[in-house]
Amino acid sequence: MKALLLGKNVCVLATVSGATPHCSFMAYITDENCREVYMFTRRDSKKFANVTKNRSVSLLVDSRGVSDPRRIQALTVSGVFKPIGDPLKRARIRKSFLSRHPHLKELVDHPDAELLRVRIDSFLLLDGPSKAYFVEVEA
Repeated sequence: MKALLLGKNVCVLATVSGATPHCSFMAYITDENCREVYMFTRRDSKKFANVTKNRSVSLLVDSRGVSDPRRIQALTVSGVFKPIGDPLKRARIRKSFLSRHPHLKELVDHPDAELLRVRIDSFLLLDGPSKAYFVEVEA
């Protein structure tokens, strides 16, 4: 599960406003232990409005593009949005994010940019058409 999360760099972020889900294609990085996922968005986005009202989120990372459809994997990551107040930690994450996603510098440097941190609560890995594995992450 960690190998898939570390090996990819884009996901689908699902947030919720009331009963209405909202999905966004996002670039991400993780911490080295896969306990947290980091993404950038703008404060005027629907996803940011959603996570400020309902901190529960879900991410989908998959192995699409694999030539053998029996080898496709899909990882659902469930977690909670947690703002980061520490400016040194924010700067460190920003630097790591831009190292992996230099094409997103304009977004990250925008005055309205916001760093989203998701603390991971669980993983659900679908491995091929019939295998599934679930793991809860201890806090």
